[in-house]
Amino acid sequence: MTTAAATTASSSADYVRMEKAIAYVQTHFLAKPDLATLARAAHLSQYHFQRVFTRWTGISPKRFLQCLTLEHAKRQLAESRPVLEAALDSGLSGPGRLHDLFVTLEAVTPGEFKSRGAGIQITYGSHPTPFGLCLLGLTRRGVCWLSFTDRPGERNATREMQAHWSGASFVEEPEATARLAGRIFSGLNKGKGTSLSLLVMGTNFQIKVWQALLKIPQGTVVSYGAIGQMVGAPTASRAIGAAVGKNAIAYLIPCHRVIRKSGFLGGYRWGSPRKGAMLAWEAARAPQKLPDSNERARPAHENPDHFLAAS
Repeated sequence: MTTAAATTASSSADYVRMEKAIAYVQTHFLAKPDLATLARAAHLSQYHFQRVFTRWTGISPKRFLQCLTLEHAKRQLAESRPVLEAALDSGLSGPGRLHDLFVTLEAVTPGEFKSRGAGIQITYGSHPTPFGLCLLGLTRRGVCWLSFTDRPGERNATREMQAHWSGASFVEEPEATARLAGRIFSGLNKGKGTSLSLLVMGTNFQIKVWQALLKIPQGTVVSYGAIGQMVGAPTASRAIGAAVGKNAIAYLIPCHRVIRKSGFLGGYRWGSPRKGAMLAWEAARAPQKLPDSNERARPAHENPDHFLAAS
């Protein structure tokens, strides 16, 4: 195992522990849990929790939890207006950008859509990531599947992928997908500007929504209504939400960056704790200051704003 792969595997194991603490925050946010409480939720000592948490995120629990406040989410939504305006100006056809990867999206042909991928061969494998285990599916035309799971649910995740691409043929070959998984996750924020192609299967409307998602930069969130404006359907919130939920390529098509206009997370296909983890991870690495420079930085449990919760 390479050093990068070993680091990612360790990070994946750390996430499994941290997910319990994040889930606890999302269900007990009104109680404003402190560090000791979160450590108990993760079944770790306070010292061990802080050490593992910092190893996983690269930042302190205090800073990470600041990124989970409702106030921070609302501020992010307010600051996302230039992102929306730029996307409206540039259209949805250009390449999207994920950390330092240029992501381009290709849709299957009408015949392939009708046959659910007949004639397409998908090579797949499971790999550790900073957000837990992922199932990655790859075709000659690009990534066609990326979902998050855990060991007990790994078989179900494979069945879900095979049901989505029911006309395709499958070859389990994790050795072939490992390098790509490492490229996506091992060097977060340290890419080299290389391109990455995605192959998607969906309706014309779903594809427009997924193209819009590619325009949301890391560390930014937008509302479902903003996505509606980007695709020319500002009143179709329910249809937007359905299309976001049908995204089969997690993280690369960043549906986790869409939240409710109230600042609450909303749902996520691969679990709201994971969505919160991704958003806080990205927000903590974004250039904006947190908190404001004229404010005293306070631990999350002293902050009068309750935590961002799934609803």
